[in-house]
Amino acid sequence: MLYAFGFDRIGVVVSDLYFIDPDPEPGQEGAEHGVRLELRMLAEGALKGSIYSARPISIDRPVWRVDLLESVAGPTGSFNRTHHHPRFDGWEPGRRVFVRELSADPLKWLGQKLSDLPGVLADAGVPEAEVAPTDAARLRDCVPQILEVVERLLNSVWSGGLGQPPADGAELTEARVSWL
Repeated sequence: MLYAFGFDRIGVVVSDLYFIDPDPEPGQEGAEHGVRLELRMLAEGALKGSIYSARPISIDRPVWRVDLLESVAGPTGSFNRTHHHPRFDGWEPGRRVFVRELSADPLKWLGQKLSDLPGVLADAGVPEAEVAPTDAARLRDCVPQILEVVERLLNSVWSGGLGQPPADGAELTEARVSWL
C-alpha cells in the first residue's frame, strides 16, 4: 500500500514494509516489518497533450527516511527496530540512527519532525532553497492526516493484512516487499 502527500516541491510517501537484510547489522538479524515514511522531492512534468491532459508527476529523490519497524519474531508494538536515516547520498540512505524517543513514542516523534521541515532539511544537508517557501507550512498543516495514515498502516501490519512476506512460501534469505 502506498500513500502520497504532495505539496509544492516536497512530498511525503508512506508504505508498509516487509524486509530481510542479507547482511544485517549485529542484533538486527531476521525479518522485520512495519511502516516506512520518506520525505521526497517532487517534480511536475510538462503536459503531454492538451491543457486537459494528465500531468506527469515524479516522486523524486529521497531526503529523509523513518522506518517504524519491529522484528517479525518480536512482540507486536515493540518498535524494537525503529530508526531513521537523517541523510541520503543520492538514492542511498545513510546508516540507521536509533533514537530512544522515536522508539518510545514513534507517532509523537514523527509529528514533531514533520512539523519542522527546516530542521529536517538542515540535518539532511539539503538547502531550504530547494523547497518552496510554502512547503513547511503546508506539510505542518497536514501532519495529523499523515500520522493517521501511518497509524492505519501500522494496525494493518499488526493484524497481518500488510507488511507480509511474499505469498509463494519460499525460504527467504533476503526480501524487500514495499513500494519504498
